[in-house]
Amino acid sequence: MTGEQSGTSLLPARLPRRVLCAQVARQEQQQEQALGTVMWTSWWLWSLVAICTADQFQDRAKKIMQDTPVIDGHNDLPWKLLTMFNNQLRNQKANLTSLAPTHTNIPKLRAGFVGGQFWSAYTTCETQNKDTVRRTLEQIDVIQRMCQMYPETFKCVTSSQGIRQAFQEGKVASLVGVEGGHSIDSSLGVLRALYHLGMRYLTLTHSCNTPWADNWLVDTGEEEAQSQGLSPFGKSVVRELNRLGVLIDLSHVSVATMKAALNQSRAPVIFSHSSAYKLCAHRRNVPDDVLRMVKQTGSLVMVNFYNDYVASLAPLLLSLCLL
Repeated sequence: MTGEQSGTSLLPARLPRRVLCAQVARQEQQQEQALGTVMWTSWWLWSLVAICTADQFQDRAKKIMQDTPVIDGHNDLPWKLLTMFNNQLRNQKANLTSLAPTHTNIPKLRAGFVGGQFWSAYTTCETQNKDTVRRTLEQIDVIQRMCQMYPETFKCVTSSQGIRQAFQEGKVASLVGVEGGHSIDSSLGVLRALYHLGMRYLTLTHSCNTPWADNWLVDTGEEEAQSQGLSPFGKSVVRELNRLGVLIDLSHVSVATMKAALNQSRAPVIFSHSSAYKLCAHRRNVPDDVLRMVKQTGSLVMVNFYNDYVASLAPLLLSLCLL
């Protein structure tokens, strides 16, 4: 028999061909529906398992964070308060218990179990060699006023002991990070004054060179290196930060500056908001050879979840860079 004959011979011969075809079609449809039901049930079951598993992980994470609160290395809320409200914290729309068009407000901090927060005192690169010191002082002032206006939530601290005390009181330990070495106006005296006002880390550059340190745009070719990492004065800045007990922050700096600071510093450094270059090739991220230096010196990289730094190409899913 041919294949066609073999197939048709299994059907009742007395039924017209048109009826037989209709029966076959109905059988195939029923099989497809059954298969579809199995597939849908399987999808639903695995989705339910995934949801339950996620809930278990979330419950576990919450339990851990209740005992060990999150310390976030970088938050630009003070800059948003400047650009949105000119630092007028008593503006009804600036109320941090209900502030909506920002990533941060008090309910979100509580929901995220944030126990410690470095608030960024940031001024733009355009203020360099102009009024950058005044503007930096104004941003430190707004951080301190946040603590004064919301004492039930924020506790301004300057030490690890203060952080522990804030944890015990159920408050967000609030510290000042000055984002950009241009804020010291190439003055160790200004650096020391900022320390006395609460600065506990200094980002050596923002997205511009200072007269003593190179920024990350040097690695893209958009700017030229001026200090080949750190100048002799830049190394004295590192030494003074070490002496005072101020963390050195290497986010935003060039690779040469990263290496120079890691070699110069007698204390571990931080990257307050950077990610891994090997996973996502953005020049704001940290290359592997520097990550090895981070490990060797007991330093710390705090991951930045800004899209450009975790997903270098726009079409890529965020998850690809987090695997």
